[in-house]
Amino acid sequence: MADPKGFMTTPREVAERRPVAERVHDWNEVYPESPGKAVLPIIGLQAGRCMDCGIPFCHQGCPLGNLIPEWNDLVWRDDWRGATDRLHATNNFPEFTGRLCPAPCETACVVGINRDPVTIKNVEVAIIDRAWSDRRVTAVTPEWHTGKTIAVIGSGPAGLAAAQQLTRAGHTVVVYERADAIGGLLRYGIPEFKMQKEVLDRRLKQMRLEGTVFKPGRNIGSADDHSGHDLLDRFDAVVLAIGSTVPRDLPVPGRELDGIHQAMEFLPQANRVAVGKAVENQITATGKHVVIIGGGDTGADCLGTSTRQGAASVTQLEILPIPPEQRPANQPWPTYPMTFRVSSAHEEAGERVYAVSTSEFVGDADGKVKSLKLSEVAFSNGRFEPVPGTERVIPAELVLLAMGFVGPEKAGLVEQLGVDLDPRGNVARDENYATSVPGVFACGDAGRGQSLIVWAIAEGRSCANGVDAYLQGRSRLPKPILPTERPMMA
Repeated sequence: MADPKGFMTTPREVAERRPVAERVHDWNEVYPESPGKAVLPIIGLQAGRCMDCGIPFCHQGCPLGNLIPEWNDLVWRDDWRGATDRLHATNNFPEFTGRLCPAPCETACVVGINRDPVTIKNVEVAIIDRAWSDRRVTAVTPEWHTGKTIAVIGSGPAGLAAAQQLTRAGHTVVVYERADAIGGLLRYGIPEFKMQKEVLDRRLKQMRLEGTVFKPGRNIGSADDHSGHDLLDRFDAVVLAIGSTVPRDLPVPGRELDGIHQAMEFLPQANRVAVGKAVENQITATGKHVVIIGGGDTGADCLGTSTRQGAASVTQLEILPIPPEQRPANQPWPTYPMTFRVSSAHEEAGERVYAVSTSEFVGDADGKVKSLKLSEVAFSNGRFEPVPGTERVIPAELVLLAMGFVGPEKAGLVEQLGVDLDPRGNVARDENYATSVPGVFACGDAGRGQSLIVWAIAEGRSCANGVDAYLQGRSRLPKPILPTERPMMA
């Protein structure tokens, strides 16, 4: 245990973000320099708040099984090299989770039963950002090569984690990505103000030095590229890490009007422009009244992006009632509670409206959306019902649908391979992440459904164990979770 009284004598403290008036005029991360550097002056004391519990429930909150009490103790003792080693022992990409994960480990922290939990996420990002700054992150090359070849389809966090683990096990791994650059949603789905792409690029450089081969701009399964059958002929194993990319739609009157777009039509374009790429006919919020339907992280990303583009106003709609600020009684420790959270984007601009549902989009004479009708809702008879007399109209010149995703795309590769699907339309897997087709595996959102980045990395690591065992007869790679495991819920 680092500081025996730290959890009692040291209050929780987090890094301060850059002033709103400054950061809304650029696309840089909202913390000065980086979140890891911003928190360095306070992180030793914060790490000392860890109790080093006999049964550390933060392990239960984190599907990666991160060795949190160990690296908290090492940071408190100023052993940054040791902390880096313990961090990388369970997590391939702590710089991603340290920026993007909602930290279910913190809501499971034992200190959090009756005090503010340890700032685990801040400690994590401080360790890895300092490791990169001190050049402690180097390529880990395999001791021998097996001669086996593996195709990983998709380069999001699950695909990258599986690829890195399998490369380090000595296999030849080729990662295919249909976008023009590697990274999946990390590349074009996550705005720069949440994670600048140099953070991704430096990790990809490490992976290239280790031997992983990346092939962007390859739409596997399309008429212009390899089919699923080609993959099975060319490779000893195939990993489907294609994500859950079919967006949930809103089929109400007026949906066909111009100016109504899925969030993942809007965000990738904005992210390309933010890094200096040209986009023709870009969807932009500049000067418009923007309405975002969906109150999750993707909606917040749309909010922050619209603010930086100069929207006239931004309103974010959520069908659920406003959550409480404190953990509700029906979501006890150590579950991840639905509480009111304020992201950096919410600090900057916009209005959040809860317990409402859109009933109609209204257009102008040119067929462009100009407003939408909404009503307050109440939960009744197992569904949200409109409350009579609450209908109103709000201006909406750009509507962004950020209501989540319903599964992987079936046309193309999934159909060509003929893998079985589960009742929810995701790719079915056994306990080793193997699909119904021999030699084909699936990990991440493609099999789990829409989830968190930390679960994607854990699935990629676990899937690599299954692939390695399939090719070698057994595997020494870690397997942190089974496909059937789920977050702790009340």
